Amino acid sequence: MRRLKKAGILLGVLYLGLTLLAYFFQERLIFFPSAMPMEHTYDFCQSFDEFFLETDDGAKLNAVHIKNGSEKGVVLYFHGNSGNISNLYHVANRISDKGYDAIFVDYRTYGKSTGALSEEALNKDAQLFYEYTLQHYEENDIIVYGRSFGTGIASRLAAKNNPCRLILESPFYSAVDLGKHRFPFLPVSLLSRYRFPSHEYLKEVNCPIFIFHGTEDAVIPYDSAKRLYESIPGSAKQLFTIEGGRHNYLQSSPIFQQGIDKALR
Repeated sequence: MRRLKKAGILLGVLYLGLTLLAYFFQERLIFFPSAMPMEHTYDFCQSFDEFFLETDDGAKLNAVHIKNGSEKGVVLYFHGNSGNISNLYHVANRISDKGYDAIFVDYRTYGKSTGALSEEALNKDAQLFYEYTLQHYEENDIIVYGRSFGTGIASRLAAKNNPCRLILESPFYSAVDLGKHRFPFLPVSLLSRYRFPSHEYLKEVNCPIFIFHGTEDAVIPYDSAKRLYESIPGSAKQLFTIEGGRHNYLQSSPIFQQGIDKALR
């Protein structure tokens, strides 16, 4: 009995320690930034302007504005939770081929961007970039595009503004829901400082929504996108299911290509 009691106490202490580590170091479990030296020169093989926006708390946010003189509009793009905008040249080519300008944003600690991470700060930063976009384009010419982690930011941004379309590639239902999937042994609802309730945001979106997701996505389950789609009221929505598609490289699928043709018509 004593051994069982000691073992139980030890396991409890270990679990408590694991829980505390998860709480205090959750940014390391969520974000995988890749920093870039300030002197780095981006190469998108097309005309662009690199710029910085400064926030109220002193962060400096880096972005690239690809300008093709488009009459169709612009895509404001929020990438996933790893890498930085230097990895997005293939996305830039795809958007340019569809006849749009593009703005690619690096979050705090990513690429050349600085600042302390928090959900509130990331959402404020997104709004700041939206306001920059409004200085150059009419709002009905703005498409908001989020991929993976970026879908949480894009969903809220579209809910608080009035872009003409919202594109979500490999989205999650909510950050808490995804955390429960990845760490079912932890009390994620209590621990998480990052919630991004996309399913709630999308109820407030007034523009058409296009969702793309692969059925074999091991990072964000396909079921997450399906439930997200079902949570959206109305009929101005489309879900493009890529059979056998994983988390990355969905763009090679004919279904994805057909869907993007519609979303970037």
